[in-house]
Amino acid sequence: MARRTIPTVPLPEFVPKPEVDRALDWVFFVFGGVAAVWLAYLLLRESFTLGWWQIAFAVVYWVLLAYLVLPRLHRILTRIYVPDYFIGRARTSDGLLGDPINLALLGDETQIHEAMNRAGWTLADDLSLQTGVTIVKSTVLRRSYNEAPVSPLMLFGRKQDFAYQQEVNGTPGKRHHVRFWRCPPGWMLPGGHRAEWLAAGTYDKSVGFSLFTLQVTHKIDEHTDDERDHIVETVRGANPAASVSVIKDFSTGYHSRNGGGDSIMTDGDLPILNLRALPTPPGALGEVPTDSREKRPAPIIVGSLLMVFGALSTAIIAAAVAAAWPELLKTLDVDGDDGEWVLWFVFAFLALVALAELFLAWQVFLGSNWARVVALSANAIGLALQVVSLESGGPAITIDTSLIPVALDILLLLALSSHSATTYARSQRKTPKRIAARPGGVAAY
Repeated sequence: MARRTIPTVPLPEFVPKPEVDRALDWVFFVFGGVAAVWLAYLLLRESFTLGWWQIAFAVVYWVLLAYLVLPRLHRILTRIYVPDYFIGRARTSDGLLGDPINLALLGDETQIHEAMNRAGWTLADDLSLQTGVTIVKSTVLRRSYNEAPVSPLMLFGRKQDFAYQQEVNGTPGKRHHVRFWRCPPGWMLPGGHRAEWLAAGTYDKSVGFSLFTLQVTHKIDEHTDDERDHIVETVRGANPAASVSVIKDFSTGYHSRNGGGDSIMTDGDLPILNLRALPTPPGALGEVPTDSREKRPAPIIVGSLLMVFGALSTAIIAAAVAAAWPELLKTLDVDGDDGEWVLWFVFAFLALVALAELFLAWQVFLGSNWARVVALSANAIGLALQVVSLESGGPAITIDTSLIPVALDILLLLALSSHSATTYARSQRKTPKRIAARPGGVAAY
């Protein structure tokens, strides 16, 4: 397994967004939520006309509801009522309160990997389309997948830096797992306690449906303290140089639910696992730490592909105009060269629109925020015109007419207005200054 290197520079910081930009992001985000609800209504109404296709359509509707509509609604509502500061809980990508933060660590990243490897833990793969398909297959077929990915949870505005797990009984349906987040430079726990990493450890006992979003997910055991203690015991048992101290009653003991609706309970104690005395493997210094917000998120990729699809559709229409040129001239109620000019104008306009869409798609893919805003604005205007046309007695939106194009427009709106797409497009990095590491290899922030 490739080892991760010790950071020698602080994490890049994000320049705060102006209030106008924040407001514009929020408008697009809420508009996307409203559009998703509208699409759910259109699909539900259309399902009554499909006869035997209703069963297959129900699956499509569940996917829309569970993975697009409900997450967006939760994200809108949780922005209002869930605190946006550290309260000892991670958050789901939908904004719901997730698993409890039940472990703090001192030490560099390489020491954590060394300690977890010695303790018999396996580094989890990053979640992607390929690994997602693999974990579904392994769960259904009950096949071992030691490196199965874990779902993202958010802390400090970003998903976990990495995760470790221990598979149980050779199936990814049951496993010990723990997520790790690097703390921001200079950050301290409430009460002034020093921590360089925070972690959330829970035990997956089965696979089921989320209570709040209806998504397929792992269900965790409610006794999260048992998992916390299991992590500490396995690491200390395999690493004699590791030590632990406990902040008693760091939080009030509580019973609650996580973002999947699973019950959780904890006594509120927070162990601090000190790994600084562990030997550092040679040759591990020198690389800049990565930040998950620097990676191109899936919504940016999906949005770019949808824009390319739209450009190709426009180009096909332009090609159809060119192919049917003589027939179109006959149908135009104009004479002579006027008909030619009209067709040339239509063809040129469609060609320019297709080229503009391709250019915008490429800029969005590269992370250009202005291109994202232009694409969102054009998309929102187009959807608003669809609603106005419908309410004015225009043609109904059905699966035989414009339902699919409308659905693709709403998918584009949801993708480019998502939190990860917005963060990626609007992030501006300050150039970090490389500074010397402390004795023992821990970067001095």
